[in-house]
Amino acid sequence: MFAGEFCETGNAEYNIDMSMAHFLFHGRLNYFLSREQRGGEININFQGRQSVKHLAESLGVPHPEIGRVQVNGREEALGYITEDEDIVHIHPIENGCPIEPRFLLDCHLERLNAHLRMLGFDCLYENNYDDLPMAKIAASEERILLTRDRRLLMRKMIVHGYCLRSLDPLEQVTEVIQRFELVRKIKPFHRCLRCNHTLQAVDKDAILERIEPLTKQYFDSFHICPACGQIYWKGSHYERMQNLVENIRKAHDACI
Repeated sequence: MFAGEFCETGNAEYNIDMSMAHFLFHGRLNYFLSREQRGGEININFQGRQSVKHLAESLGVPHPEIGRVQVNGREEALGYITEDEDIVHIHPIENGCPIEPRFLLDCHLERLNAHLRMLGFDCLYENNYDDLPMAKIAASEERILLTRDRRLLMRKMIVHGYCLRSLDPLEQVTEVIQRFELVRKIKPFHRCLRCNHTLQAVDKDAILERIEPLTKQYFDSFHICPACGQIYWKGSHYERMQNLVENIRKAHDACI
């Protein structure tokens, strides 16, 4: 411990009181730590009034990923002001979705956005979102922020969020479904893949002039997006989407 260390500036000397806390991160929170820090005690030197949240994020762990906090064996909040020689155990947030599963995705998650909409989930996505507007939208609309940018998740106004581990969109879908326990909330082919609006059934005769001859011949059931006018039917893509849904459910069941 570096308590009572002296520094010199010009001819003046002043005392800097340093404190040390001992942090242990559990479970999937170790993903955010460097290899040498994972699974063991991390000693953090700090000055002044520092919250557990601030010190955890200084190590790269975003606060929306954090669940229970224990300090010296007591349950505490993330805002707890850390004291010298505190022993802090930080656990990952439990799986589940405490709010309605409505998502906001950053600009690098276009394919994940399409997959989640296909599964029926409300997703906001634009390829030109900046960090601050995204944080404001997530806060004002109570949306869950999905991103691979842990610094974005650390913004104070973000309450609910998840940092995706995988780069593969299909694996990302499974991550989200498992993290927020959404398998029973899947409603495939319920939402427009283009604009996120919920679809409505439409009579075939009402859209005859908009569909191709072979589509007219082989398909009778259609849906339309009332917002953008996109028409959907159970074409060749439908079977691929069904397979994706089934694979997601199987992956979820395998992890139970």
